[in-house]
Amino acid sequence: MKLSIERAALLRSLAHVQSAVERRNTIPILSNVLMKAEDGVLSLATTDMDLEINEAVAAQVDAEGSTTVPAQTLFEIVKRLPEDANIELELDSSGNQMNVKSGRSNFKLSCLPVSDFPEIGQGDLPVQFSIPANDLRAMIDRTRFAMSTEETRYYLNGIYLHAAENEGVKVLRAVATDGHRLARFEMPLPDGAGDMPGIIIPRKAVNEVRKLIEDAGDAIQITLSESKIRYAFDHIVLTSKLIDGTFPDYQRVIPEGNDKIVEVNPKIFTAAIDRVSTISDGKSRAVKIMLNDKTMTISANSPESGSAVEDIEINGNDNMEIGFNAKYLLDITSQIEGDGCRLTLADSASPTIIQDTGDSSALYVLMPLRV
Repeated sequence: MKLSIERAALLRSLAHVQSAVERRNTIPILSNVLMKAEDGVLSLATTDMDLEINEAVAAQVDAEGSTTVPAQTLFEIVKRLPEDANIELELDSSGNQMNVKSGRSNFKLSCLPVSDFPEIGQGDLPVQFSIPANDLRAMIDRTRFAMSTEETRYYLNGIYLHAAENEGVKVLRAVATDGHRLARFEMPLPDGAGDMPGIIIPRKAVNEVRKLIEDAGDAIQITLSESKIRYAFDHIVLTSKLIDGTFPDYQRVIPEGNDKIVEVNPKIFTAAIDRVSTISDGKSRAVKIMLNDKTMTISANSPESGSAVEDIEINGNDNMEIGFNAKYLLDITSQIEGDGCRLTLADSASPTIIQDTGDSSALYVLMPLRV
């Protein structure tokens, strides 16, 4: 194996694939990147046994071959080379070392056998459809903040994706919840997604996909089965195992009898919550909201820090008070991009629905706090 490649191209691809590598693992091969050179292309792959990222990048291949080298070490070397550098990679005759040369710099990296590298990307994925990159970015951004981090309820540690129906319209729906808040996003059902099973995409896969598609401009090809999902775009393929569990009946959490409706400017609301919550302490970050006809009073109290109160104008005519976790509330209101935020409430002990008045694709449910 012998090739030369531009530093910028190699660095970009290594940055993409090395994020799948677990920093602490007991299996040495999982710290390595699999490198295959053939037909003018260098293919890179990493895995943690649950997630696999592959990327192909153009290179001048003088001798075809493959090997595995420490991913993080190679990334750090390439990152420190001059911006306009050209890098030569050559596997020695023993196959146990790879020489990395650029200018006067020369590194020798230890290799592990290609045969030891596990590949999880194999297998039949019968369901195929595509989603515009913008829609996939929105789907992840509007839901992932509500994913649980509790390992005991592992089936909540991801986004539940399934085909559903809303008022007679078939939709692709993503749902995440941690038991305190729920986020639901839906879009028209893509062609080919009608027969998909309900799947739970793990938190790490969700976050890695979101990073990788930051600059993607085209449609994202998605293929899946009951146990795996694959995203393909540009020259990148991410394959992930799915969470083997049953997502709870989230529809039961969404209240139907809330009769108090308040509309508020989301930017003013978010800024006021953010300011007032600087006083609140503890894990709950509790703030109290009092509705008094056309005024909302947001307040917080702390025995150590003092108190804070702020009034903002609202559209509504109800009187009640309710408490929320300020962080959870801010996570939701920061997703509302329009000019109106609608809160649909029942009483101080019941969950509240929060929506963007100009965008019905997302719906949020937030449980109240006793304050």
